[in-house]
Amino acid sequence: MRRKTRILALLSATALCAAPLAGFAQSALSPTPLANQPVEAAPATPAPTAPAAPATTTPATAAPAPAAVAPEAPAAAPAQNPAAPAAAQVAPVKPKPKPAPPPREMALSDDPTPVLQPETFFTTAKASERYAAIVDAGGWPVVPGALSPGAKGPAVATLRRRLAVEGDIVGAEANGAAWTPALTAAVKRFQFRNGLKQTGIVAGATLRAMNVPANVRFKQLASSAQRLAGLNFPFGEKYVAVNIPSTAVDAVENNHVARRYAAIVGGPEHHSPEIAAKIVAINLNPTWTVPVSIIKNEIIPKMRKQPNYLARARIRILDGKGQEINPGSINWNSDRATNYTLRQDSGAGNSLGLIRIAMPNPDAVYMHDTPSRNLFANDYRFLSHGCVRVQGVYDLAAWLLQGVPVNGAANGASSAAVSSDPLLASAAATIGTAPGSTSGGASGAGWTGQMIQQRIASGAREDIKLPKPVPVVWVYMTGWASADGTVHFRDDVYNVDTVGG
Repeated sequence: MRRKTRILALLSATALCAAPLAGFAQSALSPTPLANQPVEAAPATPAPTAPAAPATTTPATAAPAPAAVAPEAPAAAPAQNPAAPAAAQVAPVKPKPKPAPPPREMALSDDPTPVLQPETFFTTAKASERYAAIVDAGGWPVVPGALSPGAKGPAVATLRRRLAVEGDIVGAEANGAAWTPALTAAVKRFQFRNGLKQTGIVAGATLRAMNVPANVRFKQLASSAQRLAGLNFPFGEKYVAVNIPSTAVDAVENNHVARRYAAIVGGPEHHSPEIAAKIVAINLNPTWTVPVSIIKNEIIPKMRKQPNYLARARIRILDGKGQEINPGSINWNSDRATNYTLRQDSGAGNSLGLIRIAMPNPDAVYMHDTPSRNLFANDYRFLSHGCVRVQGVYDLAAWLLQGVPVNGAANGASSAAVSSDPLLASAAATIGTAPGSTSGGASGAGWTGQMIQQRIASGAREDIKLPKPVPVVWVYMTGWASADGTVHFRDDVYNVDTVGG
């Protein structure tokens, strides 16, 4: 009765109830970051070691660690031949093979429904009520182990009952001990709802997600609904929505996802905030003003050990009048550097990459490019200091600039200039891969992806203002329900789901 009263209160809430996202414990479902993944936004920042999930929590969705390579047995000593050269007496040392990288298990959703819609709060609160009833009825059975097409027996029967509780399989297919095509489809539907690759096989991250207790899923839905309560966001015909736990960006047009991009968001110690703002401009070849927290916690310690670090990173020190200060004049054994502005020059090595999407907000965060595009290939993408790095930022910029008149020439930039810059050429290869993406030459009435590349290749800083700002919202939903009632889940990496606990 107490749980139902709490849910009804969510439905009538009118004020935003979310407390600041503080504190951290690794989510039981969060993949473990790879050792070579830097968390820092500043260039050349060392990677942290991810905290291990507690043994008493639900198993994590981390990809299984590669098997350790057994040390080679020592080679037998060759027979000595006094007549043979000395070099021939030494057996060649074979290099140990590198362990294979962990397999990808997560997937960018192909759902055409936006992650956030005007009715999401109400559908999510209603879904939490449904899951509360599941908890009260005893939850769902634990799937005993990995299963795949061709399996049969009691474990398959358990899998069917498990999927039936959430509605992934219905009717007569909810019973039986043999694997059927309908069961494969049900497993894929479960994977779709949990942001996993739709393989139809129950193993690894899929098995671990299935065995998350029902009361945890209830908490995710109830907590997400509470955070959405009273959200004041002007959705409109065109808007951008970032769901932080999904590490994804939705570009929404006419209530459908026109584009969806993989993202890198704030790490457990540097949360991306929940905000609602407006995109007002696209900054090409941006500079990066280093936040005070990074100056204090990262730049100063680096300068104590590497006095030429700022020069190598192309970061200048400016006083209150904008005059450049010699790094050698600062006592790096103090915090004096925090009194100055540290600004990184634009270019391929800039921490923001080559594009920044300007969206003024009290938290001073934004969406941007990155020089470390290889990190988008990882399942674990909670790696920034709070800003959101967008894999298809060129395409997103072109979408935001659709219909915006082009002012001025392309500064003489050419395709040759684009191809001469490795970072720019890499970005050019991704232009046009998203549904409905723009491309084409430098002529025409509006901006295109290729034109954006040409302007960047000129090397000049340029701010392209949007005549009509586009609303943007960042939310933290670990559980939510679409307008059609489909319930989705992602990991609570920030460990803030406390409602119903």
